[in-house]
Amino acid sequence: MGSRQVTSSEPLDWQGKHVTVAGLGVSGIPAAKVLHARGANVTVVNDGDDARAREQAAELEALGITVRLGDGATLPEGAELVVTAPGWKPDKPLFAAAREAGLEIWGDVELAWRLRGPDAAPWLAITGTNGKTTTTQMLASILKAAGLRTAAVGNIGVSLLDAVLGDEQYDVLAVELSSYQLHWAPSLRAHSAAVLNLAPDHLDWHGSMEAYAADKGRIYEGNRVACVYNVADKATEDLVREADVEEGCRAVGFTLGTPGPSQLGVVEGILVDRAFVEERHKNAQELAEISDVNPPAPHNIANALAAAALARAFGVPARAVRDGLRDFTPDAHRIAHVADVDAVAYVDDSKATNTHAAQASLAAYESIVWIAGGLAKGATFDELVAKSAKRLRGVVLIGQDRALIREALARHAPEVPVVDLDRTDTGAMLAAVQEASRLAVAGDTVLLAPACASMDMFANYNKRGDAFAEAVRELGS
Repeated sequence: MGSRQVTSSEPLDWQGKHVTVAGLGVSGIPAAKVLHARGANVTVVNDGDDARAREQAAELEALGITVRLGDGATLPEGAELVVTAPGWKPDKPLFAAAREAGLEIWGDVELAWRLRGPDAAPWLAITGTNGKTTTTQMLASILKAAGLRTAAVGNIGVSLLDAVLGDEQYDVLAVELSSYQLHWAPSLRAHSAAVLNLAPDHLDWHGSMEAYAADKGRIYEGNRVACVYNVADKATEDLVREADVEEGCRAVGFTLGTPGPSQLGVVEGILVDRAFVEERHKNAQELAEISDVNPPAPHNIANALAAAALARAFGVPARAVRDGLRDFTPDAHRIAHVADVDAVAYVDDSKATNTHAAQASLAAYESIVWIAGGLAKGATFDELVAKSAKRLRGVVLIGQDRALIREALARHAPEVPVVDLDRTDTGAMLAAVQEASRLAVAGDTVLLAPACASMDMFANYNKRGDAFAEAVRELGS
């Protein structure tokens, strides 16, 4: 972990600056409006030219913003800066042209960072393959319990531009950042940051696991107080070692085991801090009980420890950690208990859209009938099945890429009964729940943890989870 001194960037003069905004949508439209309001000459380019895009374009054109639909590949003449929606892949021709012209390319996070005022609230930043949203919301709950003015923002759905430019005054922001956003945020410098875990994901976008990890690791650059890493995931600690941080910034680990000095962990059912206490080589501070974490599944306790570490880095007292965790309610479709039917628990973790998330979910229960399948996004399932095989009572497979999971089951859990539903229609969820109920016995958990994306069958993972809950209600009626 190298040290450096980081200074704030100077305010930019936007008057007359020619800015290209790549992409309409949740980040592109606000960016275009904000820059136009500051006097920039804004041209929005967009690949699509459908009815929705034309409607959005008309809204911007009414303000005097130029919009070019159906051509997101060509760099507008005279462009001096490109601001991109985070999802646009780095290999797009527009960006090649921008780099050739010597232009900077910013994402929405970079723009928000550059536009924040001199007295702006510091950022406590969170990334990772899984658990980002839950951990960010936990952190915000803890910060609020400490009496601080805060919000959970970023990739979580609240625009960072709104947070830094709005009338609301904040003491600190809990910021969720995706690998896409971090890729396009070269000057971001957080107060403290955490990488929760690293597993293969979005490799089609990043090109390789190494590039994906490097983008995640950008979150540590220039940290002032703490780089929080996962003791159980050495790759996160490696990113801390490679980071260039401010003088005095510390590496702080979190673990489900007994913590060492400069770590947070668990001792006899208690979440404890051995990082932000005096004489940490021999002292520990009790923060909360495992029962204060909702739900108390292992991966969610890890989320709570990461949130607590960032809050403690900001100086939050121990009592606020406990109170904030108690006040926190997780979003829907995240290891959510739907109902018990005939002494079988039905749990919706539709948000488990990759193998890493599904593995964490499966590890939370002893005897499981697993509902899985969907769009694999290039994933392989051997490791997931091998690690979870002893917990499986049975498996029900749905979705486009279910054969990949079926083949992994044949290799690593051949004795586990498998029902392969050759369906990708939305009604398949009802059939899947009915089949799972036949495989389950009293004391089992029927777990929807698909390990795949949902778009082959459903609009999103929320709709998939809703279909599961509705099927469970029909089962119990």
